[in-house]
Amino acid sequence: MAFEDNIRALREFELSDLDFDNVGSWPAAIKVLIWVFLLVAVLAGGYYYHIKGLQEQLAQVQAKEDKLKKDFEKKAFQAANLDAYRQQMAEMEESFGALVSQLPSDTEVPGLLEDITNKGLLNGLSIASIDLQKEKAREFYVELPIAISAAGSYHDLGAFISGMAGLPRIVTLHDFSISAKGGDANKLQMNIVAKTYRYKDGDA
Repeated sequence: MAFEDNIRALREFELSDLDFDNVGSWPAAIKVLIWVFLLVAVLAGGYYYHIKGLQEQLAQVQAKEDKLKKDFEKKAFQAANLDAYRQQMAEMEESFGALVSQLPSDTEVPGLLEDITNKGLLNGLSIASIDLQKEKAREFYVELPIAISAAGSYHDLGAFISGMAGLPRIVTLHDFSISAKGGDANKLQMNIVAKTYRYKDGDA
């Protein structure tokens, strides 16, 4: 009967009947509704101000966990292949040493100039000049440009270029220009820059 009385009281209740100076006299059903409303408001506020923050923090931690898992997998793979990496490193050092041995030192530059001159003469060229230019320091090596001016036929110039590729030292060719004297294709003038390299030690 009490429940039915509360329902009947709610139906007959009007907001003007509430006496805010005497809350204790309000119907029990109204008090229950107010307490339920306050409880819902507190729970909602707690969610947005506390639980939501925890969820955002959880999402950040999960993202960090995924990153750590990927880092772990990568390091585990590297650890499992450590011997292969060491062997590869040894091979790279050996290859690097072989390349460095091809780089001339300062004392070998005269020999390189002699090799260039001999290649030109053997291929029928007339060497007008071979000029050493200023060295250019790079990160791991020093570059030495050599300006070469020579004359000869088309085939002689081609044979000379091919012969330069066969030198025991590393030499690259750049900035070449070819012109014909008086329109004669058998008398071509070639200007080219040959670059050789040496290893950059601590003093370079």
